[in-house]
Amino acid sequence: MFSKVVLSRNLARYSNPRHLSTSNVVLAKHSCKLLVVGGGSGGCAVAAKFAKNMKKDEIIVVDPADMHYYQPMFTMIGGGIKKLKDAGRKMGDVLPKNAKWLKDSVTEFNPKNNQIQTKSGDIINYDYMLVGVGLQLNYDKIPGVLEGLSMKNSGVCSNYSPKYVDRTYEALQQFESGNAIFTFPNSPVKCPGAPQKVMYISEHYFRKMGKRDKANVIYNTSLPVLFGVKKYADALWKIVKERNINVNLRTNLIEVRPSEKVAVFENLDKPEQKTTMEYSMLHVTPPMSTPDVLRTCKDLVNDAGYVDVDKDTLRSTKFGNVFAIGDCGNSPNSKTAASVAAQSQIVFKNMQAVMNGQDPKSVYDGYASCPLVTGYGSCILAEFDYNLTPTETFPISQDREMFIMYMMKKDFMPPLYWHMMLNGYWNGPGLMRSVMHLGMK
Repeated sequence: MFSKVVLSRNLARYSNPRHLSTSNVVLAKHSCKLLVVGGGSGGCAVAAKFAKNMKKDEIIVVDPADMHYYQPMFTMIGGGIKKLKDAGRKMGDVLPKNAKWLKDSVTEFNPKNNQIQTKSGDIINYDYMLVGVGLQLNYDKIPGVLEGLSMKNSGVCSNYSPKYVDRTYEALQQFESGNAIFTFPNSPVKCPGAPQKVMYISEHYFRKMGKRDKANVIYNTSLPVLFGVKKYADALWKIVKERNINVNLRTNLIEVRPSEKVAVFENLDKPEQKTTMEYSMLHVTPPMSTPDVLRTCKDLVNDAGYVDVDKDTLRSTKFGNVFAIGDCGNSPNSKTAASVAAQSQIVFKNMQAVMNGQDPKSVYDGYASCPLVTGYGSCILAEFDYNLTPTETFPISQDREMFIMYMMKKDFMPPLYWHMMLNGYWNGPGLMRSVMHLGMK
């Protein structure tokens, strides 16, 4: 049964002829103590922490998506290890029940007036705001990529989107011989280890299927290094050499010609130098950026379009009642789900402090984790901080391939995410690390 408020809103929506206009029309006004923009892992986890002690009308979560995806699983979906249905839950099932969900998208941030406007034209006023909108995938920035992804048997695939992730395993199954190329774009990306993970799994797949001698596996990365942390990079260089994988640094994909099965790359150190490569399989990691609506709010973001935050407290440097979590903030950590878990408790404690009129004192050390799956049954668990110093949980050196780490990635981490992190109970392995190392760093 509709409430009078909902009924009156719907009547206003359809009786007002301006509703059919393309311009924004303010349909309703909302107010809340805490506004969470984005129902991803960070927004969901922090909302769950606050929802335990707040009333439902005090928290509003704004997100237009029907589904919430556990994106770290996409690597395994692309390798045929998991199914897409394993990675998704309905958004309404993962957001805290003691919070109001507005299934809408933001069209304008107005932090000077403590409000946002939504696509439906609603205004939401807030006392405090958490921005957790993640990154958008800019496939369209590389000519020919979307065309290739829309064509059958084109060999073009990408693990980064639920719309395309199944195409990776299809491309593996269809592969017979030729170049299998894997790319890393000239932009920040979420989970920067993922472009390599799909390469290692694919190479192992070719070996399993008896096609390895017909496959030329190539990794073209815009970065000047294979991996940012030297300890793990050294281990990965050994793997690529042992498996005869060709790595080209500072090499950026700029065009795909799917009808010809040709990809064009530029040398970032010599932009005039272009290389054309034929491919049978091309895994594209798209360029990424913060969403357009966030980038255009110059009051809130830095020149690159990321929310300008203090890297220790994750509080906005411009607005004391605004925090950011996850990929959309400019804190210089690797953008992974593990970093979000660690950030969630820092953000929660610091927002609580500010709400109570205190200074935020909890410090985020930049912790990030990247389970580098190197094949069917092997994984290197990379863990590190802002300084790219290894911050390993287990009392062993983690710079080697281990089956136990693979099983942890495959079977332990997904339920940990769904049942603990999204419900506000998992803040990363800091306590576990302290116990395992007997309290010593």
